[in-house]
Amino acid sequence: MKNWFHIFQKKTGLSPYVWVVFYILPFYFIFRSSSMYEIVIGISMIVVFFICYVLSFVSKGWLVYFWTSMQIVISVAMSLLFGYVYFSLFLAFFIGNIQNRIGFFTLYAIHLISTFVAINVGFATKNPVFISQLPFVFVSLIAVILLPVNTYNKNKREQLQGQLEDANKRISELIKLEERQRIARDLHDTLGQKLSLIGIKSDLAGKLMTKNPIRAQAEINDVRQTARSALKEVREMVTKMRGARVEDEVFRVKQILKAAQIDFNLEGDPKLANTSLMNENVVSMCLKEAVTNIVKHSSASSCSVTIEPSPSDLVVSVRDNGIGIADSSSFCTGNGLRGMKERLEFVNGSLEIVSDQGTMVVIKVPNITKQPEKEAGA
Repeated sequence: MKNWFHIFQKKTGLSPYVWVVFYILPFYFIFRSSSMYEIVIGISMIVVFFICYVLSFVSKGWLVYFWTSMQIVISVAMSLLFGYVYFSLFLAFFIGNIQNRIGFFTLYAIHLISTFVAINVGFATKNPVFISQLPFVFVSLIAVILLPVNTYNKNKREQLQGQLEDANKRISELIKLEERQRIARDLHDTLGQKLSLIGIKSDLAGKLMTKNPIRAQAEINDVRQTARSALKEVREMVTKMRGARVEDEVFRVKQILKAAQIDFNLEGDPKLANTSLMNENVVSMCLKEAVTNIVKHSSASSCSVTIEPSPSDLVVSVRDNGIGIADSSSFCTGNGLRGMKERLEFVNGSLEIVSDQGTMVVIKVPNITKQPEKEAGA
């Protein structure tokens, strides 16, 4: 159980002033009794109930269930002796915050049955206090049924949401670590060998400068060529590391199709607001591959790209009026579409291919938006 240092309940949808009424109301029911003996017993039960209520929040293990059981007994006694059924609301809230599944359902069943029996006994004996507050008794019974389940499910959702956020942070850190390692490997493979070669050839050229100037000049030319080659590879590597935007890819697709004399039609806005950079990069690569397949294999005269973003998903459809795919399963064994499927599976996306009067490739990825920040003190 969580540590609780407040007496007013939170996250129940009720104002603290309503809970003040619930704290004061039992004394009104007690002082309606004519007997001093009953008043003393009633006040004693109220004090014991709130002591047990506080102890149940700060205790752990079996003591939680012990103090809760004491509260259930006092709640039933107050209902039968004084017609006060509203202690059941305190219990309903507390039981909903129990995280143990078996403990929750056990206390929930005991509390529900005991409250139901106490209310029925009150009506069977024609207790005038029950009859006078009939609508409120039914409201309390409904709260006893619904409030624990609603609170329990809400806490579970918040717990799962927290675990999901932690997992996403962990995945993000692992992705960054893997990216750093990949960049280190690429830099080592790209520059390490060539820089070593440049150093060796530079030393050799320095030694041959006086002995064999012609060979030294050849070594200098090799150094120059190796440096240019290394610079070119570094530029290519940096270009590949940059995330590709769908908006930029659509512009390149338009140019490719124009060069291939294929009509192009775009539906939707390529500027994406809710899609993460990684997902947008994957969609861009898949879009590029799909259009490349159209140019190479479809014999199409027109191509249309439809972009349909939603709060939960991004769907990009690429359709042509070409010859279609006779066997899409065998076509997927190639590096093109198989690579698309692997990229999409990595980001929990999907790829669908429909061959009917041409070919339609449907690319779908989830949209990842930031969760609103929780209010302070919640």
